[in-house]
Amino acid sequence: MCGIVGYIGKRDVAPLLLEGLQRLEYRGYDSAGIAITGKAGGLKTVKAKGRVRELESRVPKRFAGTTGIAHTRWATHGAPNDVNAHPHLDAEEKVAVVHNGIIDNAPELRAKLTADGVEFASDTDSEVLSHLIGRSQAATLEEKVREALRHVEGTYGIAVLHADFPDRIVVARNGSPVVLGVGEKEMFVASDIAALVSHTRQIVTLDDGEMATLKADDYRTYTTREGSRTAQSPETVEWEAASYDMGGHDTYMHKEMHEQAEAVDRVLRGRIEDRFATVRLGGLNLDAREARSIRRVKILGCGTSYHAGMVGAQMIEELARIPADAEPASEFRYRNPVVDPDTLYIAVSQSGETYDVLAAVQELKRKGARVLGVVNVVGSAIARETDGGIYVHAGPEVCVVSTKCFTNTTVAFALLALHLGRIRDLSVADGKRIIEGLRRLPEQIAEILRGEDEIRKLAGEFAHASSMMFIGRVRGYPVAREASLKLKEITYIHAEAYPASELKHGPLALIEPDMPTVAIVPSDDLLEKNRAALEEIKARSGRILAVSHAVQEKADHTILVPQNEPELDPILMGIPLQLLAYFTAKELDRDIDKPRNLAKSVTVE
Repeated sequence: MCGIVGYIGKRDVAPLLLEGLQRLEYRGYDSAGIAITGKAGGLKTVKAKGRVRELESRVPKRFAGTTGIAHTRWATHGAPNDVNAHPHLDAEEKVAVVHNGIIDNAPELRAKLTADGVEFASDTDSEVLSHLIGRSQAATLEEKVREALRHVEGTYGIAVLHADFPDRIVVARNGSPVVLGVGEKEMFVASDIAALVSHTRQIVTLDDGEMATLKADDYRTYTTREGSRTAQSPETVEWEAASYDMGGHDTYMHKEMHEQAEAVDRVLRGRIEDRFATVRLGGLNLDAREARSIRRVKILGCGTSYHAGMVGAQMIEELARIPADAEPASEFRYRNPVVDPDTLYIAVSQSGETYDVLAAVQELKRKGARVLGVVNVVGSAIARETDGGIYVHAGPEVCVVSTKCFTNTTVAFALLALHLGRIRDLSVADGKRIIEGLRRLPEQIAEILRGEDEIRKLAGEFAHASSMMFIGRVRGYPVAREASLKLKEITYIHAEAYPASELKHGPLALIEPDMPTVAIVPSDDLLEKNRAALEEIKARSGRILAVSHAVQEKADHTILVPQNEPELDPILMGIPLQLLAYFTAKELDRDIDKPRNLAKSVTVE
């Protein structure tokens, strides 16, 4: 994933574009670039390897213009360097293109253009676009872009400048997000509303196969294939610019962890229905008769969203008594799965744009399946493609690693499980019990976060481990999976997660004093089984950090977590392990908000 931002209007464009890039840097940060149409005509371009601050230091003081596009990159084709950074120009340096996505047939297009005498400057697939547009003989920029895209196979979100058409920016979308921002006699474009909300909250989201022309006082949208006008009207987004500030915290991750109590309150607000001991989820578009006909639930996500889906599947089985499981969307869509008309499919994505999840949704819809979405971003591609769903209302999440969105997604699944359970066989008493547990969550989360200093002290003991193991049984296993992922992402310490029951089937061979184990040990009906696993580790001189409702004697340290209902305990048990990963990364002086080799939302394969 990469970040795109563009502007056309009356204001000096360079500061606006640089500000937008800084807000989008979590989507890619190995190189950046900017192109503007200068007042004297022609294009002016600056590019730099590294962070946006490196680009900003290279932009000349006299870099005036009122129209421009910019890009911050997460490399897919070609190493991070000045040349491979976007924007890419055509041979005559009249066309500048910024591109998110992957052009699948770039090698063939590149070979053909090279045979025609085109010399490529970069190793990227994206440069193909600038040459295709530059070589088009069409009369308008819109037609030049449409003609070029007819040759392209793959995914793209693009913004195009042309020196001969300085009064417009042309953009197009296919599989990678593009949003327009409507201002007062000025227009913006970006790959994420984060770049726009400090200037406008009137947003137009392009659909796949759609293009737009932006002028200072107007915009129009139309289809890529036929050029037919489409009716896209602005919508008001609820997120504000302040949501993207650090708010006095050292990092976005720390801020977002500490927003979890408020975020969980937000996902619950207005949804609990005490009269019938259930919840209201009007966006599901699933009536009671349809809900009772469901024979299986399949949850699809990637990374953290997949782990949230694992928690959700267990809740649905426990509360609704419907067989449920979670699977990585990236695997599901390639194994020619059997699509059952009695199965409810649920797509999970923080951004709502994750390519593997979106592609799985599109394949399921093609085969006639009912698909719901559990997403954070209103109006995102997955939200629009699915039959209904639940918004998790976590608010903007800028840190590359997900914390509050993971927590809110698991709470959203608890709401869905309760809703399905009460339609089926879950008793009123159990419904009330779960509702009371949900209401306790915000304060219990706040209590965990208030104890971060103790976890900070513990982190120093684990910062120099070369490898760590995370274990949990049944409800605790998805928590262990997510905790090990967090540690890997931001500390670069190797970590593995196993079901505690699987230790004796191989992983015990790894146990030694230098390999600590983090154990999820809730006070549930499996407590004694979990304690037996701790005995096995101690017998092999392993160090143990337990996350539990009570002090575990066999553990070297125990992080105490307030107890909720057994079905909801996994929501709480993951939060101290977010803090553990965070403070371990601080101890190692890692770049926590921007881990190496990663980007926030992956909209390429």
